Amino acid sequence: MKGMILAGGLGTRLRPMTLVTNKHLLPVYDQPMVYYPIKCLVNAGITEIMIVTGEENAGDFIKLLRDGKELGLTRLEYAFQVGEGGIADALKLGRYFVDDDKVCVILGDNIIENNINDAVEDFRNQKDGAKVLLKEVHDPERFGVVEFGDDGETIVNIIEKPTNPPSNMAVTGLYMYDADVFNICETLKPSSRNELEITDVNTEYLRRGNLTSATLNGWWTDAGTIESLHRASNLIAESGANKV
Repeated sequence: MKGMILAGGLGTRLRPMTLVTNKHLLPVYDQPMVYYPIKCLVNAGITEIMIVTGEENAGDFIKLLRDGKELGLTRLEYAFQVGEGGIADALKLGRYFVDDDKVCVILGDNIIENNINDAVEDFRNQKDGAKVLLKEVHDPERFGVVEFGDDGETIVNIIEKPTNPPSNMAVTGLYMYDADVFNICETLKPSSRNELEITDVNTEYLRRGNLTSATLNGWWTDAGTIESLHRASNLIAESGANKV
């Protein structure tokens, strides 16, 4: 299985710091933010990864990560996303890197306490389709939220930022796909935000009947705002989670 870390965007919620660097290069406690998703993948046995970033700070990623060997990677590639076309638009850049393999995708500002090893192993054994990682949150209206069927386990719908959330289970920024994900991305139409939405990708797998899920243990946070960046640093300092 390959890995992709999506680390583009302008990071406008973290300005003025992101006026001079990509947000994924900012420190979370004592490590650059991008180290944490790398370590998450390496812990799960995924050592071939592609980092998708914007053009402006690409050289800084190369200077920091080099060939990735010091972080446990056997192969590290880079791709540039022009503009801000959304998560699914960035994912499209991995087609030739992933080839016919499966891929684990992590948003570069997502940090978790524990690991995704069991979920990755389950997906390795899943014939095809996709797997999303879920986490219970207190403010589900901020996220893509799953609706469960009568059994309380089967996902029947995914609703983006619902006014009346059907559950408290949010879809985190960690996804796993078979190679057909790139064909799906090519069929997407831009949303009202003029972006290709990852929720539309997951909904297509749900329509096909081969979307599975797993629930993250321990805490999960992004680090895309001043408040969440501070919170992530505190959580890492207290727990030592995903230390590189």
